[in-house]
Amino acid sequence: MPTTDVVIIGSGVIGLTIAHVLSQDPTLNITIVARDLPDDMDSQAWSSPWAGANWTPMPDSNTDRNIKWETYTFNKLWDMIPTGLALELPSRIYFADYGPEAVAQVGWKSLVRNFSVLPREEVPPQYKSGVTFSTVSVHPKFYIPWLKSELDARGVKFVRKHIASLEQAAALAGPTGIVVNATALGARSIIGIEDLEVYPIKGQGIIVQNPKLKQFFAVIDKKIPNGHMVYAIPRPGDDTTILGGTYFEDVWDTSIDYSVSREIFARNAEVIPELNSPETKILSHRAGLRPARRGGPRVEAEWVDLPLKGHLVPERSSIERKLLCIHAYGLGGAGYQRSWGVAEEVRDIIKPFLLPGARL
Repeated sequence: MPTTDVVIIGSGVIGLTIAHVLSQDPTLNITIVARDLPDDMDSQAWSSPWAGANWTPMPDSNTDRNIKWETYTFNKLWDMIPTGLALELPSRIYFADYGPEAVAQVGWKSLVRNFSVLPREEVPPQYKSGVTFSTVSVHPKFYIPWLKSELDARGVKFVRKHIASLEQAAALAGPTGIVVNATALGARSIIGIEDLEVYPIKGQGIIVQNPKLKQFFAVIDKKIPNGHMVYAIPRPGDDTTILGGTYFEDVWDTSIDYSVSREIFARNAEVIPELNSPETKILSHRAGLRPARRGGPRVEAEWVDLPLKGHLVPERSSIERKLLCIHAYGLGGAGYQRSWGVAEEVRDIIKPFLLPGARL
């Protein structure tokens, strides 16, 4: 049976999920190539280990494409709840600037489960309104290794290599292979991509443990200082909750600012009194970079002429050809909650270019 070689550069949640979808087709030989692999869960050089990894409404969740991605992913994760990989989360969001009539019309209410507007007596007095619903979270500590184990069982190969140019990726894919670019922030510096619209958004949070923390909480308040957020996300598998957070655009620094940590804890404790209990244990402080892109995510096919132009390209090939590159990056803080929808779109993009007999 004729086969097609597919090289996926990037082993974050997007790259792994794309590999999971594509590996359903036995005519595809899939290799994931990345500097950081799923064994590197303590590395701050990639984003997936540090994510909150739940579904939460995003400012751009109302576009048709994002709604499609998020709906598919939400349903997929919801179906994983019985396995223990995903956790059903009762949720509350309080709004300081919008009344009950406005929040009753949020576009994402049909995506989540059990949505309703809170009665006035259940909303803290400093807020105008609130909603309750059921969402879902996963834990990167368990979810990323699960994806890798699934791919190992399907024969997907993993190669640890820093890719500096599309030419290097093309060499690994072979003369008729396809490259999937899921490099997140790496898309800014890989020669042949060099997307300067890609930028980081620093997130800082606190990992706590308290058996009474069972709900997702968030606050939407324009008076919160710019770049700061309030949310608490319980996670499956180890009874931990991540408190957040920050949203510092164009900040590459991954160090911990403990004055910010104190603010994060104090703002969350205002709406979650259980945090002030002696039962609350501070387990760790963390910071990571969300891989965002001005203009929104890039999920599309591109034909790239090889060899690349310029005399500074490493490992240059002398063979002239066109490389099919499928881009999938720039998801920012929504990587987990759009991952399965993005992977399905990549499958649909790549399908017309496969050899006869492919089963996607």
